Amino acid sequence: MNKQIILAQRPEGFPKESDFKLVESPIPVPAAGEIIVQTLYLSVDPYMRGRMNDVKSYAPPVKLGEVMVGGVVGQVMQSKLAEFKKGDIVEGFFGWQEYAVSDGKGVRKIDPQLAPISTALSVLGMPGLTAYFGLLDIGKPQAGETVVVSGAAGAVGSMVGQIAKITGCRVVGVAGSDVKVDYLMRELGFDAAFNYKTTDDYFKKLKELCPGGIDVYFDNVGGPVMDAVFKLINVKARVCVCGQISQYNLAKPEMGPRFLWKLIEKRARVEGFLVFQFADRYAEGLRQMAEWYKAGKMKIREEITEGIKNAPRAFIGMLQGQNTGKQLVKIAEAS
Repeated sequence: MNKQIILAQRPEGFPKESDFKLVESPIPVPAAGEIIVQTLYLSVDPYMRGRMNDVKSYAPPVKLGEVMVGGVVGQVMQSKLAEFKKGDIVEGFFGWQEYAVSDGKGVRKIDPQLAPISTALSVLGMPGLTAYFGLLDIGKPQAGETVVVSGAAGAVGSMVGQIAKITGCRVVGVAGSDVKVDYLMRELGFDAAFNYKTTDDYFKKLKELCPGGIDVYFDNVGGPVMDAVFKLINVKARVCVCGQISQYNLAKPEMGPRFLWKLIEKRARVEGFLVFQFADRYAEGLRQMAEWYKAGKMKIREEITEGIKNAPRAFIGMLQGQNTGKQLVKIAEAS
């Protein structure tokens, strides 16, 4: 049988485990032109919270009773497609389930000799590509500039900070615990970082850590941290809006200071982006991220939860900031 996690009800505010349901169905049989993939690792990511709402944005919502959407590294168990064979390790959006059928579209083969296969969901996958294109194409950092990253100990933020260091920037991270701050400073080489949960005045702290102002802000969080950043941006600053995780679970929109006039004063730019807009350049991004990873310039941390039944708990914990680095759910071992 195929164990699957479906969306049982739409969350009101913060998701609960009861918003999901574990069900079983027969393992699918491939038709002509299809493959069957067994899930090895499942990714849980902030964007999934938006897909749980009954509102279409850049992608349609998950319907009630449907398998939750998500990226997967898996192994081909049966193939009726010439380009895939049994045993191939692949990555694709197969969802929260142990087995999936696919026509092969949007599925990429993974070389297990290049790096651990789980990295296809972190540094050599969507988070790595998001950091690479979001910072370099949207933020356009220049050597000597100051880059501030929120959600800095997460899957994307931790790589953004390291790429900024590679480009010669001074990097300041914002994270949610003293342990995470220590991780950023000691292991990832950030120049400065602070715990927003124990900081009363974000503006004062950022001004202390960024005496020359802020040239690039990579935003994963939104809310009061972003408000404080706006008051410190330099002329021609760039603000990259990747995520707003502080706002995703609010029942009502959070009202805050309106500092957009700073964009006029500083002739600065704010730009949101989706990693999918760079799809035609994924090979470039993956090639560079792999080179940095193999050279030891890109360090990653993966936190692993075991078992499909625990995927909702891992997802909720990720939204609460319990993980450092990339949160994954391990479903099975490769054969």
